[in-house]
Amino acid sequence: MFRLNLKIALRNLWKNRVYTTINIGGLAIALAAFIVVVLYVTYETSYDKNLPNYDRIYLVGRSLPDSKTDYTPAPLSKLIKDNLGEVEAAGRARNTWFEFPVVTERGRVYSNKALQLDLETAKMFEIRPDKRLIETKSMLLEAYLPDLFLKELFPNEKVSFPKLVRIGPKKAGQTGEIKGIINRSDEHSNLKFDFLALGRDISFGDQDYGTNNFQTYIQVRKGTDITALQQKIDLLYKKELIKSGVSTADPRIAGRTIIFLDPLKNLHLKPMAGTDTNYSIVIALFWLSILIMAIACINFTNLTIAQANKRAKEVGLKKVMGAYRFDLIFQFLTEIFMQCLLAMILGVILAEVLLPVFNNLFQIPLTLLKSGTVLLWQLPLILVVVTIISGIYPAFVLSGYRPASVLKGDLQTSYKTFWLRNTLLAGQFSIAIIFIVGLLIVNDQLKYMRAEDTGFKTNQVVYVKNTQYYNKPADFDLARNKILKIPGVNAVTVASDIPDGSKPGNSRYKLNNRELSIDFLDVDFDYFETLNIKLKEGRFFSRDFNADSINSAILNETAAARYGLASPVGKTIRGCDMDYKIVGVIKDLKAQGFEKAVEPTIYAIKNPCNNRKVKIMVNIDQNRMASVLAALKSQWLDINKLDGEDFRYEFLDELYGRLFKKQEQLQSVFFFAAILTIFIAVLGLFAFSAFTTNNRIKEISIRKILGATDLQMFKLLNVFFIWIVLIANLIAWPLVYLLAHQWLNMFAYRIDMPFLPFLIAGIISFTLTLLTVTIQAGKVVKMSPVDALKYE
Repeated sequence: MFRLNLKIALRNLWKNRVYTTINIGGLAIALAAFIVVVLYVTYETSYDKNLPNYDRIYLVGRSLPDSKTDYTPAPLSKLIKDNLGEVEAAGRARNTWFEFPVVTERGRVYSNKALQLDLETAKMFEIRPDKRLIETKSMLLEAYLPDLFLKELFPNEKVSFPKLVRIGPKKAGQTGEIKGIINRSDEHSNLKFDFLALGRDISFGDQDYGTNNFQTYIQVRKGTDITALQQKIDLLYKKELIKSGVSTADPRIAGRTIIFLDPLKNLHLKPMAGTDTNYSIVIALFWLSILIMAIACINFTNLTIAQANKRAKEVGLKKVMGAYRFDLIFQFLTEIFMQCLLAMILGVILAEVLLPVFNNLFQIPLTLLKSGTVLLWQLPLILVVVTIISGIYPAFVLSGYRPASVLKGDLQTSYKTFWLRNTLLAGQFSIAIIFIVGLLIVNDQLKYMRAEDTGFKTNQVVYVKNTQYYNKPADFDLARNKILKIPGVNAVTVASDIPDGSKPGNSRYKLNNRELSIDFLDVDFDYFETLNIKLKEGRFFSRDFNADSINSAILNETAAARYGLASPVGKTIRGCDMDYKIVGVIKDLKAQGFEKAVEPTIYAIKNPCNNRKVKIMVNIDQNRMASVLAALKSQWLDINKLDGEDFRYEFLDELYGRLFKKQEQLQSVFFFAAILTIFIAVLGLFAFSAFTTNNRIKEISIRKILGATDLQMFKLLNVFFIWIVLIANLIAWPLVYLLAHQWLNMFAYRIDMPFLPFLIAGIISFTLTLLTVTIQAGKVVKMSPVDALKYE
């Protein structure tokens, strides 16, 4: 019996091969997209999930009066471990904020993600150099490299450790021993590094609670009440701040909880002290893939139901011969399972083809072959779910024919399922319209972000990487003068930070009896001129005023507004243990992109809170960019005595443009999703309209004999589908409005909700419907009535 049913299934699939191809092809494409997204979502949600204590590791953070940070003081980890029995382990990590070379006689690599870890943190994250965990009583740090750098530093050499290398500029004469290799990829961990320094105490006994430049990780015991633990740490921390001289009435600690515990599982996608953009992208992709699968399943179900009448006699005869309805349901589900299985195989092949494109877009290393055991259970589960969703209703419809009705020729199934087929078709187009409108709105927001005035100009500014400190203007004068002599250089400056989205330092400043926590930047003369920042009031820093390099400051508009001052120029602001005279107010600049509102910021040439003015920016004539860069490279050893052999640069507009990367990824995903859903919807419409028009051949022929024109026939066949697409637009528009509004709310600076994308989506859907149905209807309308009615 099984062999007979198998033959019947194969013959039916071959007999209706056009519909079968559309069914399997549409489902295969959707499955390929779904498989890729499942891999991506699994990858993004499993950072550090291989750790045995994954659910018990937390990052300690601090809530400031108007923001949150995951930077904490050095002694906090020891304070927690010594006083709280619920904490099994507490450790520290510290990132290095500058780039430096690691050099041997044969190779050179640049580290820009150097990381310091103490042993407790290394144990938590299972970081084991050479497959062991170092135990040392020495206060000195031990250096390790990931095996990624091994071949670059020691090409064609069998390395035995420890190995002596030069670290940093050649002129600095600093060497270090590489103790071994970390055989660990950091791509899938919250602790990312390309150079690792391990030690028993990376704070070297620092007991200062006023400086916050470490990250503190804790591992709690099973069953620990995290809320209660958070309160205990908060009390301990406040006591230490009060001991160090902070008043109990200080707004930083008075009347609120400071400490929060952020679970490890949240750190990559939605950290408390950060943005949840990554999480939003992952969730958006997941639901997009669900919608794509839904539209493919709808297409499959619709076409299967549309062909139900062709199987009526088969069902009727089988029931007369004694077949039960359960047997028929099983038979039809088996047929549908065969189609879904073939679609799954094709989908896996397509996914493997698509993965390199997806990996390049998202800069991740996804692969089907190395996905572990995840796909081993996910793919069969997906196959079963798709088979049930796509096939359960058609199987019940096909098995539900009554033998007496079939043999009398009284078939009403198509009418009984009329509402369902139309609903499914409207659903397909609703999803496609959501993608089209979504794509256009994302595109409009990105256009706005690229075109909107950011408050500074980056298109001709080059950021030159450097490790030489230029904390005083006099330190930078010699290098500045040499750079300015190069033809094509318009301006040059040095600062502690560049406008690339990175968060600058933050401290408390008091003005007019009002104290606020605001960002600070340590800059040099010509900083504002180099970046073409606009002045609102007062003046920029000038060498004509000696006080500018001693105690002058410039605020941005937001800082002036926060202090409630219409004209702050000439007033005194106190912070970092000194008084500043405000000499100017600049227009706000969106240095951290469009998702965050501009923070109140103070700029000063002298800043005791900061001592790392190293980032050089050069404003270059656009037409002489190549010659200036060549000159800088050839003269850099003379300009920069410390690390002149390591001339490296990046274009500031490219650095700032990386802030749009996630939204550009979303735009690309929406583009492919829109094309895919439109394609599947049109495929379904093509097949469904072909089936509908073929069923109405005799009706159309009779109408033509009675005098109906071709135009009337086209109108008759198109109006029905136009109504369905109109309903699909009316369903999709409010849904996509709500989704787009929620997405736009992620941005502090955004477009108003546009109407044009909705109109364009409507025009596209109506145009595609008219073209698809008209092409199908043309074959029937042009047919001779004699050919259609000659057997009647």
